[in-house]
Amino acid sequence: MIHTEPHPLAGQTVEIKQIDGETLEYRLEDWWDRVYGSSWMFADGNPAALNYAMRAGFAGLPVDNEVVYGKAGAFGQLIHVSEIVESSPTVQ
Repeated sequence: MIHTEPHPLAGQTVEIKQIDGETLEYRLEDWWDRVYGSSWMFADGNPAALNYAMRAGFAGLPVDNEVVYGKAGAFGQLIHVSEIVESSPTVQ
């Protein structure tokens, strides 16, 4: 595990930037490595990690482990912390 402490926004709803410039509500659960137990780069066959790897490559996101897991709607997805809009999160 890379992160020993929960993400500061764990359990909160934040806004994330999308490729088209719009924002989307995202329920941030925690750092990916704390949820899964290892880096997203070693999550072979995991749909959320595979989707993130493709999206990160096309979007030019940093290749590091500053990645969180959460849900946008009913679907779990990984996002890079740089995609979180700097604003006050809402607790739900």
